[in-house]
Amino acid sequence: MNIQIILAIVLSISAAFIIYKVKKKTGKLSLASLSALALGLAIGSIFKENSSFLSTVGKGYMSLVKMIVMPLVILAITTSSARLKDLNTLKNIGIKTVGLLLGTTGIAALLGIVVANLFNLGAGLTFNGAIDFTAKEIPAFSQVLLDMLPANPAGAVVEGKIIPVVIFSVFIAIALVILDNREPEKVKYFKGFLLGASEIVQEITRWILKLMPYGVFALIATAASQNGVNTLGSLSIVIIAVYLTCILQMLLVHTPLLAFVAKVNPLKFFKAIFPAQVVAFTSQSSYGTLPVTIESLVDGAEVSEEVAGFVAPIGATVGMNACGGLYPAIVAIFVANMFNTDLSLYHYGLIVLTTMVSSLGIAGVPGAATMSTTVILSTLGLPVEGMAMIIAVDSVIDMMRTATNVTGAAVVAKVVDATEKRRK
Repeated sequence: MNIQIILAIVLSISAAFIIYKVKKKTGKLSLASLSALALGLAIGSIFKENSSFLSTVGKGYMSLVKMIVMPLVILAITTSSARLKDLNTLKNIGIKTVGLLLGTTGIAALLGIVVANLFNLGAGLTFNGAIDFTAKEIPAFSQVLLDMLPANPAGAVVEGKIIPVVIFSVFIAIALVILDNREPEKVKYFKGFLLGASEIVQEITRWILKLMPYGVFALIATAASQNGVNTLGSLSIVIIAVYLTCILQMLLVHTPLLAFVAKVNPLKFFKAIFPAQVVAFTSQSSYGTLPVTIESLVDGAEVSEEVAGFVAPIGATVGMNACGGLYPAIVAIFVANMFNTDLSLYHYGLIVLTTMVSSLGIAGVPGAATMSTTVILSTLGLPVEGMAMIIAVDSVIDMMRTATNVTGAAVVAKVVDATEKRRK
C-alpha cells in the first residue's frame, strides 16, 4: 500500500475524531458539518486519488439518505394533510407553494441572463466536443406530462421517480382529508397507521442525521480530489458567474420574501437551515437533502410540521431556482455567445417562460439540470452539444446550484407557513 494512502487514511480517521469532538462539545450539527466541510476540502485537495477510498463512505451515507427519502416523502405529504383536516387549507397551501416556486424560478432565470451578459460568457471561446458527452433525448411535452402521472406508484418508488410519488401522495392526502371530514370512522385506523409510520420514519431519519457530518466530510473530500486546480481554472469565469447568481438569488429574492412577506429575520432563518444547505452543497441532491431540510424547518425555523412536510417534498421536484432557472439561462447565453448567435428580448422572454414550465418536471437528483438546460437550448435552436464545454466543472457548479434549490424551497415553506398563520 502506498504511503500516501496510509497517511490519507490516518488523517481521515483523525478528521472524523475532530468532527466528533466538535459535535460533542458544541452540540451543534451545523458547526460539526462546517468543520467536516473544511477538513474534507483539505484532505481531498492534498491527497487527490489517494483519498478515493472516501468515495465509498460518501456513497454509503447517500445510500442511507436515499433509503429513507421515499417513505419520508409519502408520509410527510399524507400526514401533513391528515393534520390539516381542511380541504380549503390544503388547496391554499398547494397554490401558494407551486406559485412561489415557479415565480422565484422565473426571477432566477432573469438574474442568470443579466449576470451571463455582464460577464459576456462564452465570447471568444471555440467549441471542442467532449468525448464523453451525449446529448439527452428530449421527450415530447405530452410524454413529460404522462411520465409525471403515477401509472404504477410501486414501480415509481422502486425506480426512484419522485414526481409520480409526490402526485400519488397528494391524491391520497386529498382523499384522506375529504373522508376524514365526511366519514372519520372509515379512515380512523388508516390515519393512525400513517401517523405511527411517520413517527418511525422520523426516528430513523434522526439516526441518519447524526451521521451527516461524516457524510459531508467524505463527499466534499471526493469532490475536491476529482476537480483539480487546472480543471477549475479554465472555466473559472462560468463557476464564478453561477455562484454569484445564486448569491444574488438569495439576497435579492429570498431575503425580501423572508423580511417583507414572512416577516422574519432573514439571518436567523438562514442560520436555522444551514445544516440543510451544507448537506445540499456536498450531496448535490435536493431530494437527498429532504430529511435535513424538514428537520431544519421544523426545529430551527419554526415552520409547522404540516407545512414543512407538504412544501419541502414538492420544492425538491418543482421550480428549483438554480437547476431549473438560473443555470439553464446562463448556459444558454454561454452557448449563444460561443456560436456567435445573437439573442433578442424575445429569446430572453422565451428562456424565462421555458425555465418555469420545464422546471415542473425536474427531479431533485444530481445531474438533473442537464435535462432542463437541454430543453432551453433546443427551444432556442442552439446546439445542445455546446453545453459539453461545462461538463468538466458541472459537479463544482452543482454544489451551489443544489444549495440554492434547497434554500429556495425552504424560503417558500416559511413564507407559506407565515401567511397561513396570519390567515387563521
